[in-house]
Amino acid sequence: MIRLLRVETVYQKSRELQETRWARDAALLAARVALAWIFIYHGAGTLFGAFGGPGVHRASVFYATVAHLHPATFFTVLGGIIECFGGAAVGLGVFGRLAAASLVGDMAVAMATVTFANGIVSTAPGNGYELNLALAALAFVVAVLGTGRLSVDTAIEHLWARSGTSHSGGVNDIVHDDQPDRIPAP
Repeated sequence: MIRLLRVETVYQKSRELQETRWARDAALLAARVALAWIFIYHGAGTLFGAFGGPGVHRASVFYATVAHLHPATFFTVLGGIIECFGGAAVGLGVFGRLAAASLVGDMAVAMATVTFANGIVSTAPGNGYELNLALAALAFVVAVLGTGRLSVDTAIEHLWARSGTSHSGGVNDIVHDDQPDRIPAP
């Protein structure tokens, strides 16, 4: 009986959290951190050989032979920059929508050039496209919903509004991602 009451209490608390504005921000923060972790890891490995990654030369060989992208070095560096710095931007919430959209594009290219032909699950070089699809979907959520209030972009907006350098000068005139139907007063 006591255990049932505890489960019910936890359920009630989680239900209350869902009904608050912070639930959306917390979910977006979790998605952003997960995306940042994966893409920084992979992008830094591609660009710098970090975390046991291939580095530009070995990754370029893969891009040329398996992905058939030419010039391979250009696409290797481009993909590494998108993944490493786009992942960092999404994680911090700096130009988050643009960075997340670029990560969606990066995963679309990965699926089109390498993994889609392997099927959803595969042991072939490049593996299947299940991880690419999941990452693209998660990045799409951030691209559509924005980074939420727990981001550097929102902090900068608030600082500008307080300093009086915003276009109309008021904190109440800022349109946040969680209020897409609210239009600032002229």
